[in-house]
Amino acid sequence: MPRPIVTLTLNPAIDLACSAESVNHTHKVRTSGEHIDPGGGGINVARVLHELGAETLAVILAGGVTGALIEELLDEAGVPRKSVRIHGSTRISFTVFDRTAKQEYRFVPEGPAAESHDWLETLSLLKTIDTDWLVASGSPEHGMPEDIYARVGQMAREMGRCFVLDTSGPPLRAALEARVVDLAKPSLSELEAVVGRKLTTPAEQEAEAMALVRSGRVRMVAVTLGEEGAFLASDEGVTRMPALAVPFRSAVGAGDSFLAAMTLVLARGGSKTEALAYAVAAGAATVACAGTARLRRVDVDAQFRRLWPG
Repeated sequence: MPRPIVTLTLNPAIDLACSAESVNHTHKVRTSGEHIDPGGGGINVARVLHELGAETLAVILAGGVTGALIEELLDEAGVPRKSVRIHGSTRISFTVFDRTAKQEYRFVPEGPAAESHDWLETLSLLKTIDTDWLVASGSPEHGMPEDIYARVGQMAREMGRCFVLDTSGPPLRAALEARVVDLAKPSLSELEAVVGRKLTTPAEQEAEAMALVRSGRVRMVAVTLGEEGAFLASDEGVTRMPALAVPFRSAVGAGDSFLAAMTLVLARGGSKTEALAYAVAAGAATVACAGTARLRRVDVDAQFRRLWPG
């Protein structure tokens, strides 16, 4: 049996999504088309990997009745999981799509305050799981050490695992400085935060991503650019791909779908260019669906053929 791709979610969320004719302050906003999904970066990655036919295991922190609901939703979806129970309650995120303005409003709470047990127990659990690829995605719990992902990456490095990271701010910078990340997936704004300046041209964007690679702080950097597509920087240079035109329904989880698809191709020995194409296809398929990371494998494959006819 193949080893599962393990995902880590330090601050999960129940994702509620709906649409409204319009969003107006002080008035009741009547909604429709409600969806409820288990969310948080690593959980979304695991759900997408499962849909794409990969063996996966979601490691999550869960607390209170909301944490129990996330576990129930994952179980119903058939996504294998291991949980670290925490004292705080898992957060609830809320997204509303304004059909008139064609704009999406996303409300994301901070979540529970971390206790030392939360991350120490998580590190202990991760050491017991047999895997070749560990994907950490999303923000840590409020109050966790800023170098929490650096510690996870160091553990992965010592155990011979490839470490994939999608986060932002100080936790991302600390992991990059620790030189333990094999694949990082920042958005353009997150890359700009790392380098400390605006990157207004493709040449500037690619140069800074390659500088991270050449410095040894990361082996590969996949930068998502929204409507401008994405690019991948590695020791082979830079590969850039345009976005695929699809109807917009929700962007929630698109980056996680991108990351899941890229990791899957790389884990199966595919080329970096193929991995980028499959990632862009998965992101497009997610944007075309309402709810959080609710893509279908058949749609991803159809989008992939638009970029990778062979």
